[in-house]
Amino acid sequence: MDFLSLTPLQMDALREVGNVGAGNSATALSQMVQKAIDMKVPSLGVVPFDHVADHMGGPETLVAGVYLRVEGKAPANLLFVLPIDSAKALVDMLMGFPAGTTQAIGEMEASALKEVGNILAGTYLSALSMFTRLTFEQSVPALAIDMAAAIISVVLTSIAEVGDHALLLATEFIGEGQQIAGFLFLIPEEGSLELILGSLGLA
Repeated sequence: MDFLSLTPLQMDALREVGNVGAGNSATALSQMVQKAIDMKVPSLGVVPFDHVADHMGGPETLVAGVYLRVEGKAPANLLFVLPIDSAKALVDMLMGFPAGTTQAIGEMEASALKEVGNILAGTYLSALSMFTRLTFEQSVPALAIDMAAAIISVVLTSIAEVGDHALLLATEFIGEGQQIAGFLFLIPEEGSLELILGSLGLA
């Protein structure tokens, strides 16, 4: 099954998983930094791999990408991406710095971004597990700072069998008077999408 064949009901179910995951992510982030951070999933869509980089600002846009492998009965891949300026703004938000403080992504900033990716993946997968009763295990997050096209290329070459599309959950972090947009891509491996939808009662 490909994402293009999803029915409106199936898309609604996946959107609801995303909304629950976002709510849990906001709670976890707020607890981590001891301040109110809200998170929303304003939109969900299906994106051809050839156009994934376009959603990040274009193939040559410098981005921060956090990649995690998901193991279990329904193996998949998760990629959380922020344009580099948004990544710096998110670090400022998490660290309680004035906007514009972070000028480069060093070891401390990279650690913060990986932790956000880890929390996002964990809460999304927990929501998916709650709805499907399937078990998911995520890998340690890896961070790369590179052009969007380069990061997408590396991710795709690490996946053996996969369709031609990814599920895109647009994300918004809201806190300290700022609104920061990011992108979470779910790339299930062959057979995983059918299993997830079947477990949702929507095969």
